[in-house]
Amino acid sequence: MRFVDDIYSLYREQLEDDEENAISVVLNILEDQTRQDMMTLIEGMEDEEVIQMVGVYLVEMLKMKMAQDDNMDEESFIHRPRYH
Repeated sequence: MRFVDDIYSLYREQLEDDEENAISVVLNILEDQTRQDMMTLIEGMEDEEVIQMVGVYLVEMLKMKMAQDDNMDEESFIHRPRYH
């Protein structure tokens, strides 16, 4: 949580506008990190923080998969021949 607190205090004004700004800030920060940087960050986390981080990741990935499936279902419905 310390990392999140640090990011929030540094970028507070940019984060107040909307979620898109938060995404932009996070992507810019991650762009400059190596795998080792990320592993060092994770090693410094409490167990609960690691579990929460992985949980959020899994939920977001599942939501993406569900959205992909919905899009595929809609596309297959659109391209099905229609019989009267």
